Amino acid sequence: MVSDPDVRAIRTALGMSQQEFAAAFGFTLGTVRDWEQTRRRPEMAARTLLTVIAAQPDLVRNVVRASMVPIA
Repeated sequence: MVSDPDVRAIRTALGMSQQEFAAAFGFTLGTVRDWEQTRRRPEMAARTLLTVIAAQPDLVRNVVRASMVPIA
């Protein structure tokens, strides 16, 4: 079981605003705010992704960026 990551700490360590963090990793701004203010808890897949972002943010950015490129 993956514990709840500290979203604010991850985002702050990356030097990103909530809006930048959301855009870079494919979250909505509202979701990031809700997680940080503990109004919502990330689901299992999001907790796993947040754990990977904390460890390998560039890897996740590249994957998210690549997944947004239209396939011709």
